[in-house]
Amino acid sequence: MVYRNVYETVPSTINFLINMILIDGKKEAADLRGELKEEVLNLKSEHNKVPGLTVILIGDLTPSQIYVRNKEKAANEVGLKSEVIKYPDSVEEKTVLDKIKELNNDDSVSGILVQLPLPKHINKQHVIETISPHKDVDGLHPMNVGNLSSGYQGSIPCTPLGCYFLIKKVEPNLRGKKAVMVGRSNLNGKAMAQLLLQEDCTVTITHSKTKDLKGECLEADVIVAAVGIPELIKGDWVKQDTIVIDVGINKTENGIVGDVKFDEVSKVAKALTPVPGGVGPMTIACLLKNTIECFKRAQKK
Repeated sequence: MVYRNVYETVPSTINFLINMILIDGKKEAADLRGELKEEVLNLKSEHNKVPGLTVILIGDLTPSQIYVRNKEKAANEVGLKSEVIKYPDSVEEKTVLDKIKELNNDDSVSGILVQLPLPKHINKQHVIETISPHKDVDGLHPMNVGNLSSGYQGSIPCTPLGCYFLIKKVEPNLRGKKAVMVGRSNLNGKAMAQLLLQEDCTVTITHSKTKDLKGECLEADVIVAAVGIPELIKGDWVKQDTIVIDVGINKTENGIVGDVKFDEVSKVAKALTPVPGGVGPMTIACLLKNTIECFKRAQKK
């Protein structure tokens, strides 16, 4: 089965401005959570249990604590069994890996997420590869990365999956469209490229070192900006009727901004996500969806 067919539920609310579609990620995510809540009720009725999500949080970084708290709140909202395991910064890597192995063997746990970033003395690759690929709701295990690139079933990284849903609501038929990823990270750019390749897009992956990045963007029908440079994508980088998805979250003197200069790009784009309130809420909603999909696959074994 081609992996994109696993995720058929896409939220449906989009706000139309005078000349541009402003994609309301908060409303889209709320709609998706509503659908997931109903699905969890049906799964509980069928299997007499619900999917379980366990998050491991190491250290006391404020952003990580906020993210985990929001994930826990959303999980409880849709009826998942939610657990957060906290460790101090000083925890030994072996302690974390042993806990992950324990969770791998716990049938009540459908999905495992270790909140990033990790303390320097803990090897991120060791952590990712210790999580069972069948419970890897972040979609970062090498097996899931390979499944995505091969078009097989597995977990997809949550942010690209959320972006995919938003793009598909604006333009259901992406066949033949030129898509440009600005950013090449494993978490965003590479996974997003694979999803759009499966939709028969012609995909170009660019980054901060790309020659004539503006020229590449001007050819795009879809731009996904995830490079971490504040307001990099300007209005004269975008042609008329382009769909622009802004993944960036950057702190500046003027507050939080994305990788896209919103006031300029909004005058030419067909559709655009705001920052904040665009991609972020969909990331958490897709984490819940991944947890439910892991649960469903486990029941078929």
